Amino acid sequence: METSQRAISRRTLLGSATAVAATGIVGPGTSTAIAGGAAETSPLWAEFRRTPYTHPQIPYVARAGSRRGAEHFPRYPMRANVLDFGAERDGSADAAPAINRALAAVGERGGGTVHLPAGTYRIDDLIRIGHSNVVLRGAGSGRTTLFATKNLTELVGPYGSRYGGDKSSWSWAGGLIWLCPKDRWDSLTTAIRARAWPFEGWTGNRRDEWRTLATVRPARRGDWSVTVDDTTALRRGQLVLLRLADDAGNTLLEHMAGGGPGPEAYVWDDKTKLTSYVPYEWPVRITAVKRNRVTFERPLPLDIRPEWDPRIVTLVTPLTGSGVEGLTLEATETPQSQHLLDKGYNGVTFQCAYDCWADDITVRHVDNGFGLVAVSACTLRRTRVEGRGSHHPYFCREGSHDNLVEDFTIARRTVPAPAGTQLHGINVEGLSSHNVWSRGRMEMGTFDTHRGMPFANVRTDITVDNNGRHGGDASAGPLYGARFTHWNVTVTNERAGLVKIDEIAPYSATVAISTVREFDQTDVPDFGGALNSRLEAYGSPGAVHPRNLYEAQRALRR
Repeated sequence: METSQRAISRRTLLGSATAVAATGIVGPGTSTAIAGGAAETSPLWAEFRRTPYTHPQIPYVARAGSRRGAEHFPRYPMRANVLDFGAERDGSADAAPAINRALAAVGERGGGTVHLPAGTYRIDDLIRIGHSNVVLRGAGSGRTTLFATKNLTELVGPYGSRYGGDKSSWSWAGGLIWLCPKDRWDSLTTAIRARAWPFEGWTGNRRDEWRTLATVRPARRGDWSVTVDDTTALRRGQLVLLRLADDAGNTLLEHMAGGGPGPEAYVWDDKTKLTSYVPYEWPVRITAVKRNRVTFERPLPLDIRPEWDPRIVTLVTPLTGSGVEGLTLEATETPQSQHLLDKGYNGVTFQCAYDCWADDITVRHVDNGFGLVAVSACTLRRTRVEGRGSHHPYFCREGSHDNLVEDFTIARRTVPAPAGTQLHGINVEGLSSHNVWSRGRMEMGTFDTHRGMPFANVRTDITVDNNGRHGGDASAGPLYGARFTHWNVTVTNERAGLVKIDEIAPYSATVAISTVREFDQTDVPDFGGALNSRLEAYGSPGAVHPRNLYEAQRALRR
């Protein structure tokens, strides 16, 4: 397993009790003592240990999250205190200008921490982190509060949908704390105010502002290195984008779905929203360049084939090494908007970010809680969504990969849901891959796979009162691609809602979930024929070892 992986952490040992078998493969049918009693070692887990990078049903996600899932975030020197920039912490005046001045000043000096002492700060504007290596740190989510008085429609302007109609894109974009590189922020807001659609992804405003660094020869999913034609423009530590275009036969999309008769027979051409997400763009950092071989910090998520014009290209300069910690963002309490008409009382959103994080953050009375938009290798830890109810408590979209959401809570709403509103839950869409949701408590919501064929994502060690509904329109194509895994999920109200996925998702794994029953939103598989999916320990959450799939993978070594 991973030679560069650090030693098993205390969090891994105590939080999941999965490391007991880390020194050897435990065969199927053997019993392993874990916290809370004995559990049978999962046959699927034993299989995965033998082929961790190429298993047909379970994705390799051990390196999801900021700095490959590091237990601790960087601690930068304190460079500014918002009180010194004129912020008042008694809520008597708008503190947003002072906070933004402090963040910009620290960013322009190369980075550091901006301190937000205990208190309540009224903000009449959104808070922007547009420089790398800048952290906004409060005194703790129970001691520092930002009270937001306005929404993004008021502050930035109406953000219409590229698909027409009166839909508001603030229903799935933007935050009142918005971490986004300054150049991308400027282009986004300029386009929004001009009532034009801004491209939200990794390669520029028109999605053609990229430059080829190297062309890539064929490789297989799970490989850590690739062969390229020329390494002149590549170096160790560089953040690059692996770009795979589709061909006329949509064989790349078929590959993302696992291949075979079902995906080959599927009609892709009329799925215009889905095909707009291609090319597939995977940001990754280079760890070694030797002759014409390039090694990455994560294994390849897909095969590389000549027909997909594989290239290593430039990307928008992302935000890196920035974070927000130890605060509550509370929006002024207004009724939840009608579905897809959100005004933009949104919480914390990352956009075009890599190796960034949020820690100990609560958002309250928001339309949408935490957002990942074209974001990779970021961590949301100890986050909580509470208050009057949210459309998307968590959303993950526009080609977001390798992110980690752990120790998260969606609290039960404090007021009844108005008619015509919608509740999703933990959302993923838009070809997003290798993301992890771990150790969660969902007192409401659902597992919202919002079409757009996300693939190779993991939800593990979660308890959910499954009372939301998933979304996604027909033009976004399939609900799932290959290697989606739900592992140890307790459903408290017995409602299915895309938790049991062995009859829906191709090449998937559903392991140790509660017995569930269908309700009026009954889904059918998108692909015909055999799905090649696995169901194990159905009706018995917590009955198999390991309990937490992500943490068990972290305990493995290369």
